[in-house]
Amino acid sequence: MENELVPPETKGKNTDLENSVELDTKEEAMFTFKKACNRMLNPAAWHNLCGPASAEFTLTGDKGGEEYRLAAKGDYFKIDIPGPGPSAGDGYDWVRVEFLEEIDNPGNDEESCGMKLRASAAPNTAGNDTAHFFNEDATSSFIIHRKGNKVTASYHGRNEAPNNATGKITDNIRNSMIAMGAFAFLSELQWSALIKGFLTNEII
Repeated sequence: MENELVPPETKGKNTDLENSVELDTKEEAMFTFKKACNRMLNPAAWHNLCGPASAEFTLTGDKGGEEYRLAAKGDYFKIDIPGPGPSAGDGYDWVRVEFLEEIDNPGNDEESCGMKLRASAAPNTAGNDTAHFFNEDATSSFIIHRKGNKVTASYHGRNEAPNNATGKITDNIRNSMIAMGAFAFLSELQWSALIKGFLTNEII
């Protein structure tokens, strides 16, 4: 299972972000942990957690139809980033839920849940071009961890390189421009807000 949740960095850019809260009681910490895990697996709530200028996320199944449940391995997230989207994804960026993990270690009073997303082609399409501004090697991993009364949410981006070798010149240009924005720390602002939002009491 090593490196399945957070793969090694081999090219491009990597990002590591973390936010923690300390609760007064173990019961509060366990409740916050469970709530954070559910929010992590509910991309429909991410826009509200990140703020009005952020992307919007929709959970879909392997055929591309919208789903109203928590994410599972093999599902897709349809991402609506402000501005033009890639033609390969019918105007949307796409990632696939590649790996989910839950670990419970009551002996050490700790537990964790994690999810890895990978840039992908749109589901149920004839083409195989990756429909994302990063190429298919890029992953985004989210981890929620509780140790005692402390709950931590973290984000780990790996192998973040522009997806500028598709079969469409317009997509290559668009993806390079969006990736440059991500490299300029715009994505870090969104992910920082998201992992903080995983741990907040209420969604605004």
